[in-house]
Order: sequence, then structure tokens, then C-alpha cells
Amino acid sequence: MSSPLPYHLFETALGWIGLAWSERGLTRLQLPERDRPATERRLLATLPGAERGTPVERREEELPAEIAAAVALVRRYAAGETVDFSGVPVDLGNADEFRLAIYDAARNLGFGETTTYGELANRAGHTGLARETGQALGRNPVPIVVPCHRIVAAGGKIGGFSAPGGSTTKERLLELEGVRVGPPPPAQGSFGF
Repeated sequence: MSSPLPYHLFETALGWIGLAWSERGLTRLQLPERDRPATERRLLATLPGAERGTPVERREEELPAEIAAAVALVRRYAAGETVDFSGVPVDLGNADEFRLAIYDAARNLGFGETTTYGELANRAGHTGLARETGQALGRNPVPIVVPCHRIVAAGGKIGGFSAPGGSTTKERLLELEGVRVGPPPPAQGSFGF
């Protein structure tokens, strides 16, 4: 049996976020639930390879340098700073070639840059597979680092989001990046003077 999976929970401006990792990189990023215990429960329930051993929580001072750097980036991002996650190592486990291509294409999107599911499929070399692209993104184990929130539906609609809070969370992440998707705010819907 291999060693227990390490994980870490930390507070951000968005709420409690959880990370898990392997020797190769980040394996999971859990977006906030309603509180720390709920975030921890969701993270532990979805850890890849949990059957290899009981996950062990690591304190901040025990984190490997790359994971500590990822925690700092996520905190800065949640506080509204422009952050580039492209250098954060990820371990996507047994993701198939299609998912790896989609995740790689998504990681190439810059801060505040959005694209549609169909265009992301094109960029990944899988033209015509918009629906499958959405399904792959719905299984993304490391949201924010693989920025699935930057993929929107055709026609400028927000599209789905499988993380806690659904499309409201997606919209909040996009707003952190200065992106507004959907109809204008009510005050801008008509002339107000």
C-alpha cells in the first residue's frame, strides 16, 4: 500500500478551499462549500486513489514548496488579483487523451479570457465536439488551475458549471477576472435618466 494521500484546507476570500496532491502535482482542488467541514467532506469523498490509504491533512508549514506556492496563488486569485496558474504542476491521473487535450487548451486561456465550448474543442484539435468538451470540463478535478470557468456557451450565455453553487459560482469567478457574461445589470437594461 502506498502512503496516504496528503491534502490541505485553507481559507480564502471565496471561502474554504481544499487541495490534494501527489508527487507529480495537484490532483484535486475543491471549491468552497458552505463551511470548512463541508468542503473537507466533499474533497475527501472525491479524492482520486483514496483506496490507496486514508488521506492525511497537512498543516501549512508541512506543504511541499510547489503546493505552498499553489495555495498562495489561489488566495491571491480569490482576493481579486491577476494570477497565472500555468506553472502549477497537475497530476490528472488516468484522464484520457481527449480530456488531457481539452484541459491543456483551457490552461492556455489567459486571465479574463473566455471562449466557447465549441472553440475550445477546436483549439484542442477536436472540432465538432462541444458537448463532449463540456462533459470533460464537468469532470475537471482542478478547477481554477484548469480554468473551466472561462468556457462559456455559444451566444454569450454562462453555460453550466458542476462545482458547488453551479453557474453562480462560475459567474463569480469570471467577475473576479473582470468578465461579465449574460444580460447587463438591471440599471443598465434601459435608460435610467
